[in-house]
Parts: sequence; C-alpha cells; structure tokens
Amino acid sequence: MKVEIDRDGCIGCGLCAEICPETFRIAEDGLSTVLPNGSGSDDKIADAAENCPVDVIHLI
Repeated sequence: MKVEIDRDGCIGCGLCAEICPETFRIAEDGLSTVLPNGSGSDDKIADAAENCPVDVIHLI
C-alpha cells in the first residue's frame, strides 16, 4: 500500500502520528509526513486515514 498526504490541506493535528507512529510523524513545519521506511500495519494506516479530520491521507 502506498500512502500519500496532501500537505497543502494538512492542519497538523497529529492524529495520524498518534494512531500509527510507525508510518506518520509531524515534521518540523508542523505538518504530517509519511516516514520513508514506515512499518505500520495496513489496518493502522487505514485507521489513520479514516480518522483524519481533513481527509488528506490517501491510500493507493
């Protein structure tokens, strides 16, 4: 599964990093980013995407 974040729409709430810290983190600019070698399970990644309040996490 490929994960993309539309950083232009990200509000930096940190929920994705809280749900799946193995895949997401909050970068220095305060916005979410995908870790290059993230190891989160597909279920946790999907949960983070579903719970994103601004729907900017896209699973491909």
